[in-house]
Amino acid sequence: MQTSPYGSWPSPIDAALAAAHDGHPEWLGFVGDEVWWTEPRPTEGGRRTLVRRRADGSEESVLPAPWNVRSRVIEYGGHPWAGAVVAGEPLVVFVHFADQRLYRYEPGGEPVPLTPVSPVGGGLRWAEPQVRLDLGEVWCVLEEFTGDGPTDLRRVLAAVPLDGSAAQDRDAVRELTDDRHRFVTGARISPDGSRAAWLAWDHPRMPWDGTELIVAEVHEGTFREPRTVAGGPEESVAQADWSPDGRLLYASDRTGWWNLYRDGEQLCPREEEFGGALWKLGHRWFAPLDSGLIAVVHGTGSTALGILDPETGELVDAAGPWTEFAPTLAVHGERVVAVGASPRTAYEVVELDARTGRARVIGAEHDDPVEPAYYPEPLIRTFTGPDGRDIHAHVYPPHRPGYLAPGDELPPYVVWAHGGPTGHAPLVLDLSIAYFTSRGIGVAEVNYGGSTGYGREYRNRLREQWGVVDVEDCAAVALALADEGTADRDRLAIRGGSAGGWTAAASLTTTDVYACGTIVYPILDLTGWGTGETHDFESQYLESLVGPLAEVPGRYAERSPVEHADRVTAPFLLLQGLDDVICPPAQCERFLERIAGRRVPHAYLAFEGEGHGFRRADTMIRALESELSLYAQVFGLNPPGVPTLELTK
Repeated sequence: MQTSPYGSWPSPIDAALAAAHDGHPEWLGFVGDEVWWTEPRPTEGGRRTLVRRRADGSEESVLPAPWNVRSRVIEYGGHPWAGAVVAGEPLVVFVHFADQRLYRYEPGGEPVPLTPVSPVGGGLRWAEPQVRLDLGEVWCVLEEFTGDGPTDLRRVLAAVPLDGSAAQDRDAVRELTDDRHRFVTGARISPDGSRAAWLAWDHPRMPWDGTELIVAEVHEGTFREPRTVAGGPEESVAQADWSPDGRLLYASDRTGWWNLYRDGEQLCPREEEFGGALWKLGHRWFAPLDSGLIAVVHGTGSTALGILDPETGELVDAAGPWTEFAPTLAVHGERVVAVGASPRTAYEVVELDARTGRARVIGAEHDDPVEPAYYPEPLIRTFTGPDGRDIHAHVYPPHRPGYLAPGDELPPYVVWAHGGPTGHAPLVLDLSIAYFTSRGIGVAEVNYGGSTGYGREYRNRLREQWGVVDVEDCAAVALALADEGTADRDRLAIRGGSAGGWTAAASLTTTDVYACGTIVYPILDLTGWGTGETHDFESQYLESLVGPLAEVPGRYAERSPVEHADRVTAPFLLLQGLDDVICPPAQCERFLERIAGRRVPHAYLAFEGEGHGFRRADTMIRALESELSLYAQVFGLNPPGVPTLELTK
């Protein structure tokens, strides 16, 4: 056993290794008996490929570079592909990220465009395709820009001809609904084909605030007499589907928790979530099986994969190591496929046999890139915050086999604020966390008030309190760790991306808790962000997070870090993608202008070709190494082999 100061331990988990394992399988589906999904390729420009698992268990990447299977609908995207079997062979339709066109692909051939490129604004975008061979069409969500502004658009359900006749002709796309609602999800068709169900909502609500569940009759390929059957301004329906016998299933939080309902009857009343925040169109937390049972992703904080008997309310979870399941499910017969992970395994494709209860990994199987002894062991903690409120967190102490710190030294800790802010930190293996803990730096992921997974009341703590509750909760966790002797009070940092970047920046302008911070593609100017500097989906998000701009304009200025740059005294690192349309570079540039001349050590790294969320390996490597260098310089650490980040004043 060697004794060496925290932050100086050598580690086999370098930034390149962490970058190579960033991201996870997504958007599962069946094509006949085969399971297909999308998967990230950080070393191939950050694209997402389509993976096919054949009946013999072999996997192959179906589309070579530069094909990138990813939708930009609502900017966060949605389910980007669908498949069917024609004459014994797969037929797949998918969205290509670069031009957002819908393509048809059959193995052995080249992708053929099905939709045109629009010269207007952001063009035509597609999500949640469903192949309708009986009609010779693909039914999907269409997002269509009507001007050059980020909110100049409409969304409808539409039918695209499979024969390619709309590839150059927008008029050949058949609209299934009008555009009375600002946002819609893809329609789920009843087993007998007679009805369609989808979700809709309007500004200023976000989908976790309130959605409407709409049902329409389907007649000769058209929708008739749409009507709202559930949901409302204060009721969020997160997902809808149909049981095999044609009854309507949906997840609603009308009791304060997303629970399952069948034709309005609650199936399994629990203070647990059977749904979540609909950040991407096509997220699925439940899927009905042919037997009448329902596969569900559910839990409080973390999630499990289970099988629910809607007749008895009995719920049996799959046995296995997984502590988190992503909101993607697909079923075929009695086969259920999901994407699960744990603190010891990255996300992998899991198949559950509903008849036997046996679960096994069938794709993207976790393969330890280093000895698992280097992985951190999370502690699931609940801290006490202001007013006695609970704050949920995952604490990852420093850990590296064969190394200890001097007995009188306390470790530095970095508080991680997740994005969203209506989201949560999953309990999974993240090599970016291991990158720090294996060098002797602790990490505390805080599921601050406003996070998902703990019911609507917990989410609503952030209503009109963004920049207050999130900042207070992160600080409370940091100070509690210091007070109990877990962390060094003088060596605390905060970091976060997107909404977490906001929390990190707001923390540096309103508290003296942290010695430094890492701010990643953040929101920094509420007034700018709320008046046209972001995309349509979140353009009125601040109405609930901060308050109506017309009524409380002073609150927007009061809480914005850009308005209080003079209060920043701690060194910081600012990371930004230059193609980010959600949190644009203009906000960072405005903040830096007001920092200029104040002699605060800082660095600004802006990356071409990156948007909201870094996807390229070289970007992620530079970002991680720069973040570690910031902590090394501020905390007096000496991590071996890490390039020095130049801090300017």
